Amino acid sequence: MTPADLSAAIVRILSGLQADGRLSDGPIPAEVVVERPKNRDHGDWATNVAMQLAGKFGMNPRAFAELLAAELSQASGVEKVDIAGPGFINISVSAAAAGELAKVIVEAGDTFGIGTDLAGVKLNLEFVSANPTGPIHMGGTRWAAVGDSLARIFEAQGADVTREYYFNDHGAQIDRFARSLLARARGEDAPEDGYGGAYIQEIADRVLAETAIDFLNLPEDEAQEFFRAQGVDLMFGEIRESLHDFGVDFDVYFHENSLYESKAVDRAIEKLRELGHIFEADGAIWLRSTTFGDDRDRVIIKSDGDHAYIAGDIAYYLDKRERGFDQCLYMLGADHHGYVPRMMALCAAFGDEPGKNLEILIGQMVNLVRDGEPVRMSKRAGTVVTMEDLVSVVGVDAARYALARSSIDSQLNIDLEQLQKKTNDNPVFYVQYAHARTKQVAKNAASLGVDRSEFDPSLLAHESESELLAKLTELPRVVAQAAEFREPHRVARYIEEVAGSYHRWYDQCRVTPLSGAPVESIHRTRLWLNDAAGVVLNNGLRLLGVSAPERM
Repeated sequence: MTPADLSAAIVRILSGLQADGRLSDGPIPAEVVVERPKNRDHGDWATNVAMQLAGKFGMNPRAFAELLAAELSQASGVEKVDIAGPGFINISVSAAAAGELAKVIVEAGDTFGIGTDLAGVKLNLEFVSANPTGPIHMGGTRWAAVGDSLARIFEAQGADVTREYYFNDHGAQIDRFARSLLARARGEDAPEDGYGGAYIQEIADRVLAETAIDFLNLPEDEAQEFFRAQGVDLMFGEIRESLHDFGVDFDVYFHENSLYESKAVDRAIEKLRELGHIFEADGAIWLRSTTFGDDRDRVIIKSDGDHAYIAGDIAYYLDKRERGFDQCLYMLGADHHGYVPRMMALCAAFGDEPGKNLEILIGQMVNLVRDGEPVRMSKRAGTVVTMEDLVSVVGVDAARYALARSSIDSQLNIDLEQLQKKTNDNPVFYVQYAHARTKQVAKNAASLGVDRSEFDPSLLAHESESELLAKLTELPRVVAQAAEFREPHRVARYIEEVAGSYHRWYDQCRVTPLSGAPVESIHRTRLWLNDAAGVVLNNGLRLLGVSAPERM
């Protein structure tokens, strides 16, 4: 019996009570929330539906709960119903009803945990978007892991997700990058405000090797533009390759420069002018963003005619909305906190709803440590640790899992030594080993004639089986909440709990008979539970973009 089964039963009971006059006219919800109680001594499931609905029917919550409980206790599979406090309803189900879930999960397979909360929502998820002026650093690597996991979770809730990378190929940073390449090509030091690191020399050498143009004889501005175009293409090619190797591919690579070349910036400003939110002062063009909660109005075009950075932001957001996206979700680094009010203001200026049509997630920094000491330097990048540095030490699976298993609101310290261990101290190893163990158990069972030809859920009565079943049940709820709160780390922490419950069950309950003993119903039934655990672990790892090995 699943939470959905109990929810449906409660809705049917409420409708029946209303139909026979024991409940006055009032709104019957399509579903009710049924969750695991914090203390399992209180039962298998709990709901506060009585406290939520009693007032709408003119009743005391406790009396409402008693009316509902009397009917619910008669439902098939329900063993006991208790009322606690002002109206909490605690539900205990029979072993057979609880055990049925094992078969439900196995038969659902890859679809177990899938929901429909975001069905019909067209969502644009922009993440990483590192400037093509160097390799991806640890902040971008964290967003790659978290962003791709979040996209998978949104898709598991029915959303139509477009993964988008905003390619910053316009502005002062790109100019400094081009001047740095040109200087290195000439054998000179990088400009004082330029970029260092061995990668700059590598790219400059590649540009030289792949062209027959004598750039030394070009005018300075033409030589710089040549290295800008060639260097950006080469650097971004490396970035895309690194992301692909990390298991992250984007549906759209959007070029910032295209907003200016296509006059999209001018059109966006004109639309805001028509809406009455543009004014001119001191020779500049401004967005009256204070109207929408910003701390000050923002310059869009400076008095010298140059565009301020927000000009591109305005055009880019409007472009996303005009492409038909209901929700635009931006994932930004810790240094972008001040960026949020102005973005929400421009969203509102277009008549949209901040927090709904536009949402911004801010992630904190990542630090790598080894032997308790911070790892600070990359030989290639010179001053930062890159995605390639991390992957070369711990591998893609461990890197992705470690970056996705903590809340983005907290600064993250990653212990490289721990992630290299093949022990239970390493979280990703712990979960992957549990999955591999389910496969090995199934393989051993098959060799001894244990199959799933029989299923008697009432036999799954051991305490460790009750614990494991209870934990497996929670995947759909966890995925739904991970999507709702934009927190993929909920999935990681959950499958770690599943792995723990599975390992404890494995230590206490046998799927295969002792040597020489016959195969019995309990063995076949437990194989269903073993395989159900494998399904849940596989599905959870897949949502994080981490492999589920069958052998370790």
